[in-house]
Amino acid sequence: MVSNSAMACLYEKNVPSRLHLVLVFCISLVVSGFAELQRFQHATKDDGSLSFLVVGDWGRRGFYNQSAVALQMGRIGEQLDIDFVVSTGDNFYGDGLRDVNDPAFLESFKDIYTATSLQKQWYSVLGNHDYRGDTEAQLSPALRKIDSRWLCQRSFILNTGIAEFFFVDTTPFVNKYLVDKDQNYDWRAVSPRGTYIANLLQDLKVALNKSTAKWKIVVGHHAIRSVGHHGDTPELISLLLPILKAHNVDMYMNGHDHCLEHISSLDSPIQYLTSGAGSKAWRGDVKSYNNRAMKFFYDGQGFMSVKLTGSDAKIAFYDVLGRLLHTWKMSKQLHSTM
Repeated sequence: MVSNSAMACLYEKNVPSRLHLVLVFCISLVVSGFAELQRFQHATKDDGSLSFLVVGDWGRRGFYNQSAVALQMGRIGEQLDIDFVVSTGDNFYGDGLRDVNDPAFLESFKDIYTATSLQKQWYSVLGNHDYRGDTEAQLSPALRKIDSRWLCQRSFILNTGIAEFFFVDTTPFVNKYLVDKDQNYDWRAVSPRGTYIANLLQDLKVALNKSTAKWKIVVGHHAIRSVGHHGDTPELISLLLPILKAHNVDMYMNGHDHCLEHISSLDSPIQYLTSGAGSKAWRGDVKSYNNRAMKFFYDGQGFMSVKLTGSDAKIAFYDVLGRLLHTWKMSKQLHSTM
């Protein structure tokens, strides 16, 4: 593993502007040598629609109501006839997986999400807690031999025809992890950090520019906008958000904050959707926010569902008992309506 101290020399703590300058230089070096993000295909239903669940911050061996959330995911998944599940990261607490034989994979995933409706493909990104373990283990094809549902990559694209999903590895963006002396992070394949992020951003720009999908959805672990415990992520606001706005992204989905929330951008079509309540939640930990932008916040456990057609998207949030908490409908013609 690359140590935190070795990586820390690449930037100054909590100074996104300094990192931005480094990345401008790095992009100039790699612009002609980027590699396209790996692509996966997933077909829509026969009627052209697509339904899926979104859950994050879940892997606690069934504790902190993880099993209860999983039960309701199975029930709602059956009602919606879901096509797949999106995981927004922090898949295994507290320090990711030790290796591909770590029993946490069975105890926190395979043996928890047992409902028939959840026996679909899971598309997952890494969270900061996953980076505290062996990241390569979560990415390994060996896990897919244990449970074929599992697919986790650092960054990748999922094409479904009517929608393209752009999964982004956000942990390397966050400055504070690089100087965290209390935790060890697995920075293999991320060093040098500036080049890694520059390549990723360039690949994302190219992919978004090429996309002809009706819906463009970006998935990361860390929030761009949030009123939860962690709040906004300055590095993503500085580096990632301008790309999303420039390419008319419809939704940004994340975990990290252990809550459910919906924030609407006031200067773009983007809907910021947090689904990080798959197990442990943080009651009463909420920041103030612009009332016009804030559509929904819930500081308990739960998950989110999305149904897409060629013209409309319906988003719904559910609590640990499966009760409907909030819905939102978006139209490609009107773009966002209640």
